[in-house]
Amino acid sequence: MKALTPAERAVINGLQGGFPISARPFAEAGAALGLAEDEVIATIRHLVETGTVSRFGPLWNPEEMGGAVCLAAMAVPAERFATVADQVNAHAEIAHNYERDHVLNMWFVASSVNPERIDGVFAEIEAETGLKVWPMPKEEEFFVGFRVEV
Repeated sequence: MKALTPAERAVINGLQGGFPISARPFAEAGAALGLAEDEVIATIRHLVETGTVSRFGPLWNPEEMGGAVCLAAMAVPAERFATVADQVNAHAEIAHNYERDHVLNMWFVASSVNPERIDGVFAEIEAETGLKVWPMPKEEEFFVGFRVEV
C-alpha cells in the first residue's frame, strides 16, 4: 500500500465524525482542513475509487427513522467465501460485511427503513447461497466512538 498524501491524511483524519451541512459543505470542510473545495472532492473520490476507504457518506440510524438494523452471521465454506460475500453484498441493505476466524466466519449488518425488509433480505440470502443466516437482533445498544487517525 502506498503512503497517503498530506491531503488524503487531512481528509481522513478531519472528516471522521462530522461534516458541514451548508450550501457548500466541501468548501467549508476544505477551509477547516486547509484545502480547496475541489481538492477535497477529488481526494474523497480518489480514496473511494482506490479502495483506500470503503465509502464516504452519512451514517444513518434506521431505527430513528422507523426502520431496523440487525447483525447477522453465516458459516461459509472457505472455498465459497468470496462468492458468497459478493452475493450478500449485492443487497443494498447490507453493510459492514467482514470475515471472522470462527465457525460463523461471515458477519454483516442489514439495515432498512422498512423493518419487515430485514427478514426478507435474510431469506433471499439463504435462497441464493443455500446457507443459513443467523440473525442476531440487538438487545441493548452501546455507543462506541471510533476514530482511526492516519
